[in-house]
Amino acid sequence: MKDLPLSEVYQLIEPGPVVLLATAQGGRANVMTMSWHMMVEFTPPLIACIVSTGDFSHKALKATRDCVIAIPPAELAETVVGIGNVSGRDHDKFAQFGLTAKPAAQVGAPLIDECFANLECRVADTRLVNRFNLFVLEVVKAWHRPARTPPRTLHHRGYGTFAVDGEIVRLPSRMP
Repeated sequence: MKDLPLSEVYQLIEPGPVVLLATAQGGRANVMTMSWHMMVEFTPPLIACIVSTGDFSHKALKATRDCVIAIPPAELAETVVGIGNVSGRDHDKFAQFGLTAKPAAQVGAPLIDECFANLECRVADTRLVNRFNLFVLEVVKAWHRPARTPPRTLHHRGYGTFAVDGEIVRLPSRMP
């Protein structure tokens, strides 16, 4: 074993697919790329995510208390990275990246039509926002686009490196 710099630990504990977080405030929709999130409960579905105060979406999420988590297929990798490299303060990212905003059923933020799944969320807990920028979101409505084969997703490995998920392995489970 060799020492590993603490700044590289996050590359080992990859939380799941890179997603797009859509918000809307004052009639203006925005989208950001997000890879720091995790499931914290099954029923109701709760997702914890980091939305930094440096992100334009932080203010909208804090004010409106709702958002959409959209899960893009790996084919949108360049778009997803591009979205993450510009700020919504200065850009209409939906227009710039050719994304189609669709009305959500239960939240003010838009669905993203190009994604294979969209999760309408409401903020369930903000106790760790001031300290860690960590929001706990409750999924209140979920949408997906059924496909013959499951879409492949993009996973952030750090410093501009990504992996695309591959083979699906099914093993017996005693969990319901």
